[in-house]
Amino acid sequence: MSASLGVSETVSNAAERDARFAAMLAAYGGSITRVAGTYTRGAAERDDLAQEIAVALWQALPRFRGECSEKTFVFRIAHNRGITHATRRKTFAPEVDVVDERAPDPEGSLGSAERHAALLTAVRELPLSQREVVTLALEELSYDEIADVLGTTTSNVGVRLNRAKEALRAKMGGSR
Repeated sequence: MSASLGVSETVSNAAERDARFAAMLAAYGGSITRVAGTYTRGAAERDDLAQEIAVALWQALPRFRGECSEKTFVFRIAHNRGITHATRRKTFAPEVDVVDERAPDPEGSLGSAERHAALLTAVRELPLSQREVVTLALEELSYDEIADVLGTTTSNVGVRLNRAKEALRAKMGGSR
């Protein structure tokens, strides 16, 4: 009797894990892809990294104890996989391949797609410590959430973000 109870619990846990994983991917899948795009050179590499992040999320899910928000948990995994990917590759020659899932319409987004491509290229050229802060800020994480993901202080996040903004302004011709 206890053996079947153990199997039942495992199935329930597996079903709960599947549901939670699916919910996380539904909520943060676009963000995962965009974060992956800042650590890669093109669409294929971005998609591979996004898939690697999803696998890492699946593997880490049983260890999620709710000590941080789900959002922070997902971005911490995405960030760590991105850093691992970047350090393995060691070069960041940008190749522009932009997917903006938030674009309102094709005609209106042509100019914004070009600006987005230029911004993505500039972000990819930033030093890693600045790139990671900008990427998380662009995903609308608060300073506290960014600090939690990166394991630093909120004041350090502010300093790094300000330096990154200045570097981006210089790279993009000084426009605000």
